[in-house]
Amino acid sequence: MDRAARPRSASLGDFQFGAVATETIEDALLYLARRNEQAVREATGQQGHFRFREPVLAEFVFLLSEQWCLEKSVRYQAVEILERFMVKQAEDICAQATVQLGDSEWTEAPNWRVRKERLCSQFVLRLVSCVQLASKLSFHYKIINNVMALHFLQGLGYPYTKEELLESELDVLKSLDFQINLSTPLEYVEMLLEVLGYNGCVVPATQLHATCLTLLDLVYLLHGPVYESLLRAAVGDATPSQLQGEKFCSVEEDFMLLAAGVIAASAFMQNHACWSQVVGHLHSITGITAASIAEFSYAVLTHGVGASTPGQQPVPPGREAWVPGPLLPLPPPPRQAEATDTSGLMS
Repeated sequence: MDRAARPRSASLGDFQFGAVATETIEDALLYLARRNEQAVREATGQQGHFRFREPVLAEFVFLLSEQWCLEKSVRYQAVEILERFMVKQAEDICAQATVQLGDSEWTEAPNWRVRKERLCSQFVLRLVSCVQLASKLSFHYKIINNVMALHFLQGLGYPYTKEELLESELDVLKSLDFQINLSTPLEYVEMLLEVLGYNGCVVPATQLHATCLTLLDLVYLLHGPVYESLLRAAVGDATPSQLQGEKFCSVEEDFMLLAAGVIAASAFMQNHACWSQVVGHLHSITGITAASIAEFSYAVLTHGVGASTPGQQPVPPGREAWVPGPLLPLPPPPRQAEATDTSGLMS
């Protein structure tokens, strides 16, 4: 698509805070808190739970979304759809990899390798389908039609037809049981910024918003290093065991923690002096411990600026005096109590 013919992408200046009634904000925050707790509990209860988070694929989606001038929410939605689709496909392939012949005898299934090879060969097609589906969830802005998608794929040397493109979208939808309206960390970031604005945060929400979007991109692109740092801090060991890593997987599903950490890191970059106040507000709103928020913001800042020695690392005020506490998931009751306390949210 010619650059001159592209539509104007969503501007950060178009985003407005403080335009929604307080009661609506409270209801929406409570809904997100409950949804987040459910996701964390489900991840905790699933044996062998894992995420398909490859930074190069997130980068591919981000670049493609930028080329198609899609707003930020679409790129995050596309990554979440793609990840869950790939996880579902991997689980299905693993489940079909072996078949039981008797009480204790197993053998390799004849067709699982074929399915694996097909998934790999059609991966770019599936990725484009995930971006298309995400754009359709944001139909108020811009939808990526089949002509644009085919033009992109053919430019890469993939001679797909319109029918194959439609079948690919349907395959993704069926694999996810048509449940593609997934939560993204951006929803939590913007909701917490809205509440911070009502609570009188000294740093304007609009100013924090722009920085949060940049840091959120970094967390997606540096997912491994950021969460590995959090794991080491949580267990107090530079070489966590496999079991500790498996138990920690539920933290990766905690978008409320991610949003709070990104906002705290943004506040530190915008105004060092108000960082502690912002962390305090975030603790009151979410119920997440200040130590967990600080640890996450420290990991984001450390990997975001590429520091390699302790002297180069940005240390948020007061962090050096804290003993790292256990990271999330926190028990549901405290978080829910905080979220339902109206005076605590909008005081």
